[in-house]
Amino acid sequence: MFATPAYAQAAGGAGSALTSFVPLILIFAIMYFLLIRPQQKKVKEHKAMVEALRRGDQVVTQGGVIGKVSKVKDDNEVEIEIAEGVKVRVVRHTIAQVMSKTEPAEKP
Repeated sequence: MFATPAYAQAAGGAGSALTSFVPLILIFAIMYFLLIRPQQKKVKEHKAMVEALRRGDQVVTQGGVIGKVSKVKDDNEVEIEIAEGVKVRVVRHTIAQVMSKTEPAEKP
């Protein structure tokens, strides 16, 4: 009449183990498509924007400073003119936004 604990555990079987992993797999898939993938796309766009910086672009830094790129120094440094005669060296990856882009100079 009563089932022993060993018999009750054996009744669960392999099907129960598979069904217990399905919600975990679904949660990971949802997290990937809603959080991880858009963040990777955003990082890739920011990297492309920073690599495309050139002299004359008007930019906003993460600190909120607005200025015009006066010189692209080396791989990770940019010189920004924030006022007449006031130039600041900034790390490239701290540039949050490019407000206006200059056209590339035509080659003669």
